[in-house]
Amino acid sequence: MAAKKSLPDRVQLKGLDSLFGIDQEQTGQVLDVPIRELFPFQNHPFKVLDDEKMAQTVESVRENGILVPIMVRNRPEGGYEVISGHRRKHAAEIVGLETVPVIIRDLTDDEAVIAMVDANLQREEILPSEKAFAYKMKLDAIKRQNKAGRPESNNSRQVGENLWSVNQLSEGNSDSARTIQRYIRLTELLPQLLEMVDNKKIKFNPAVELSYITPSEQFLLMEVMEEDNVVPSLSQAQQIKKLSQEKRCTKEALHALLAVASIKERNVVIKHEVIMQYFPAEASDAEIESLIVRLLADYRKTHGGV
Repeated sequence: MAAKKSLPDRVQLKGLDSLFGIDQEQTGQVLDVPIRELFPFQNHPFKVLDDEKMAQTVESVRENGILVPIMVRNRPEGGYEVISGHRRKHAAEIVGLETVPVIIRDLTDDEAVIAMVDANLQREEILPSEKAFAYKMKLDAIKRQNKAGRPESNNSRQVGENLWSVNQLSEGNSDSARTIQRYIRLTELLPQLLEMVDNKKIKFNPAVELSYITPSEQFLLMEVMEEDNVVPSLSQAQQIKKLSQEKRCTKEALHALLAVASIKERNVVIKHEVIMQYFPAEASDAEIESLIVRLLADYRKTHGGV
């Protein structure tokens, strides 16, 4: 009869990964690697800025090191491609760390794109341009995954599959499928106009409408905006889009359309008691208005005016 195992032998203690339900095969291997072996994700849409947030990240890394490993994957040419953690990497470089902890994932190109976008969309503050290109990259990756192994589709079926892909993209996302499509439209804007959207000089809804005009028309629009010191409203952006559709979006037409924005309305209010100082109590509103208009006309003839 086999000897009874002692309590330590009978109880198998699980590691932290198992306790927290983390699959090591899914998460990958955690290593400390030289920071010089880390390379940015190709066409990474999220900006790494030396702003106040970065200063806070730098201070945290200086005091505590990198607490959350940087997610990477192996590069065929050597080194590692950063999937998530570009800001942490930049902070580590500022601090002067020679090595950083990374978690290595075995991902295809499309899987890497999706993981990169999902990880970065968790940030509190994201610029419209970042969302625009991130959503486009993820949507393209989902389309490629959906298309893999499927026969060629006709145009009507492709439209349906595109809508399905957008709906997939919106799952678990705070933005609706329609909003995501509108963000992706922003990728059609020239970089200069898109920067104005990021800087809140052009509002989101007008920017979406302007994304439908051609690049050459966008150049004309920027010239008119600078010359007239104006920014198109939503209504004007919709009219500009219509001009483009009708092949009438010329510089002269844009000047004429946006000139309205440069004219500021003036609402001059004269109190009732002030006006009635100059009119008898029995005077009607029509008589008072008629006399005021006539006096203003005489004043304009005498003193000139616009």
